[in-house]
Amino acid sequence: MSALSDAAAGLLEAAKRAGADVAEVGLYEGTSVGVQRRLGKTEETERAETTELSLRVFLGRCSASVSASSIDSSAFARLAAQAVAMAKVVPEDPYAEIPEAPPALDAGFLELEDPVEPSADLLIARAAQAEDAAMGVPGITNSEGGSASWSRAVSVLATSHGFLGEYARTAHSVSVTAIAGTGTAMQRDYDYDSVIHGADLADPAQLGRNAAARALARLNPRRPATARLPVIFDPRVSGSILGHLAGAISGASIARGTSFLKDALGQRIFPAGLEIIDNPLKVRGRRSRPFDREGQRVAQMSFIADGVLTGWILDTRSANQLGLKTNAHAGGLSNFYMAPGRLSPEQLMADIAEGLYVTEMMGSSINGLTGDYSRGAAGFMIRNGQIAEPVAEITIAGNLKDMFLNLTPASDLEFKRGTDAPTLRLDGMTLAGA
Repeated sequence: MSALSDAAAGLLEAAKRAGADVAEVGLYEGTSVGVQRRLGKTEETERAETTELSLRVFLGRCSASVSASSIDSSAFARLAAQAVAMAKVVPEDPYAEIPEAPPALDAGFLELEDPVEPSADLLIARAAQAEDAAMGVPGITNSEGGSASWSRAVSVLATSHGFLGEYARTAHSVSVTAIAGTGTAMQRDYDYDSVIHGADLADPAQLGRNAAARALARLNPRRPATARLPVIFDPRVSGSILGHLAGAISGASIARGTSFLKDALGQRIFPAGLEIIDNPLKVRGRRSRPFDREGQRVAQMSFIADGVLTGWILDTRSANQLGLKTNAHAGGLSNFYMAPGRLSPEQLMADIAEGLYVTEMMGSSINGLTGDYSRGAAGFMIRNGQIAEPVAEITIAGNLKDMFLNLTPASDLEFKRGTDAPTLRLDGMTLAGA
């Protein structure tokens, strides 16, 4: 066992000696390195190390948790005693428990750890390549900088039922933001990439050129007239639709009765043929994991199959509330995505005489009880099947039930954010503008 696993076992023993019936320990150690460059100068380099400890104990159905920002075995007895003392004075929770779990999988097959830590010079070079490429595009007048980072985190989970699991994850990232225009007519835009292995990282210079092109395209935006029209969501924002779905099908929301989808299990809520999947076992996936936060063994699951809602996002507590079994989603979703469709983005908008192409969203007014949807947006008009003039200071509105049913995915799915969807077409939305 590693030193972290040894520490977890020691804290569990301390909890047992303090009188806990069952206990759960979570340990986390992380290291990150980041650099920031702007206008050719390195403005910041930072290295941070983080340690987190959590202990949850049960006395019957009464539970309490304590946490700390260091792992000090000399403090284990005190932490365990504090947790047990707290558990003695809280009311029972008839649904909470620490479940039994099968032996942890070895996470090696997921390839979540890059063994090579990049030097600070390499991170600076990545940031410089991104910003220099952006600044080299005619019309780019300023920069909010380029940045690059690397991190490694080790997570351990142990329970008094005998479960012990540990895995490490690394991340490499590059981002850049370019500014076009001058004075009050300036526009900014960005691009970035974040991956597990450095070898998979996008070319920083291409990211810079992408950011520049996007900033230039946004110059001189207009505010269009209010209309009801088709809306295309760029992949940079299309994943937000999945985020709203996830909130609506979380077990906690269903148990509370606070979701507009609380009665929709087994019903078709998306078009026929559409699939929405969570895959925690994707090799080199941004959010892949061998087990959930309760030690349950994870597996790929289709939450939407042929357009039909097949299940809730459940941990043990929410499953107990609903009279169901956990589906290993303690801690939430992993690599959550919408399967691609058959049409290219160009084909998806080819028949749109007038529509809206959304590239950025801000603010949010979502009613979880009714599904009513309203968000600020910016992007471009679509005219005769082509992306046209930039627009800003607009709002798009609808109802998520209708949006889900009138949605068409394009074929350009990329796994980039952890929650991913291809370009999406949503018919019948309202654009509120001038």
